[in-house]
Amino acid sequence: MESVYFAHETAVIDPHCQIGQGTKIWHFSHIMSDCIIGEQCSIGQNVVVSPQVRLGNRVKIQNNVSVYTGVICEDDVFLGPSAVFTNVINPRSAIVRKNEYLPTVVKKGATIGANATIVCGITLGRYAFVGAGAVVTKDIPDYALVVGNPARQTGWMSEYGHKLKFDSEGMAVCPENHEKYRLEKGKVVKIEG
Repeated sequence: MESVYFAHETAVIDPHCQIGQGTKIWHFSHIMSDCIIGEQCSIGQNVVVSPQVRLGNRVKIQNNVSVYTGVICEDDVFLGPSAVFTNVINPRSAIVRKNEYLPTVVKKGATIGANATIVCGITLGRYAFVGAGAVVTKDIPDYALVVGNPARQTGWMSEYGHKLKFDSEGMAVCPENHEKYRLEKGKVVKIEG
């Protein structure tokens, strides 16, 4: 039977993985057992996807990323080069804490920049944008832009990845696709229609 996905000959794919149609897995990557990877994903070089990780459709993982057990990435998530997730809040080499893994959820359309670290047990909101090198230690709202160590919010992003500039009435327009957004009570919502 012909595979519905592409895996480079140096990639290692353990048993019991579900990998969607059109997904590409590149050089020296390791997909561990019981993962679910959606359709049209791109897994770059030297990526580790640990057991039971869940990736939605069209997730793009750049080179040298470690996605550990407990991570769920929804559709259209982007993970920049060398981004890292954790899964135990207080790791020690001599103490086994596999039963203490904390879940981390990356919601639809979120971007995590190069070399960012995502501490376990948090949720990154829909279309959130984590700047390169940031260390995320708490939940991030939908559309929020965060940078630094520890990460702090510095603005809001459109679904196309542009920083939004809100007027005095709390309205902003994406400069690329002209979608409109409203800032109200500390939250951003896209105006449909």
